[in-house]
Amino acid sequence: MNIRVLDTDDAKQYLLLRLEGLKTDPAAFGTTYAREVELSLMDFERRIDASETQFTVGGFDEVELVCTAAFIRSQGAKSKHKGSLIAMYCKSEYRGTGIAKEVVSHLIDRVKEIDGVEVINLSVVTENARAAAFYESFGFEVYGTEPKAMSDGDRYYDEHLMTLDLKVSG
Repeated sequence: MNIRVLDTDDAKQYLLLRLEGLKTDPAAFGTTYAREVELSLMDFERRIDASETQFTVGGFDEVELVCTAAFIRSQGAKSKHKGSLIAMYCKSEYRGTGIAKEVVSHLIDRVKEIDGVEVINLSVVTENARAAAFYESFGFEVYGTEPKAMSDGDRYYDEHLMTLDLKVSG
């Protein structure tokens, strides 16, 4: 397994993995397959182009991208001390292998290197207890639950809001 920050050369694999996740686990994402499938390869290149404020970590089995998680730093003058872990997805056949843990660990370690970032937030659908427990294993804590956080048109999904204080977690 190889864990690293993605670059624009990874865009095609990222696009395919992202679309797979949106098909297989649509409730886990705030967007839809129909929306994302319309985006160009260049859109995905821009999305994963690492900068001071955002980056995407990928987990590879040899050369195949099988797991990703992204970080976006808040830009507001009073909120730049925090950011969000988003777009976490691991191919189903790699769940439980440890690669997702390595991807998120790498993401957290990289965030710790960003001057001034003290907090990582995320949201997880309340029905996904496995994901919530996964994040809790890193020290994330639920600080609230947002009712009707998402709707797919047929039903609503509540989300747990989770936070990791990097000053407390070390």
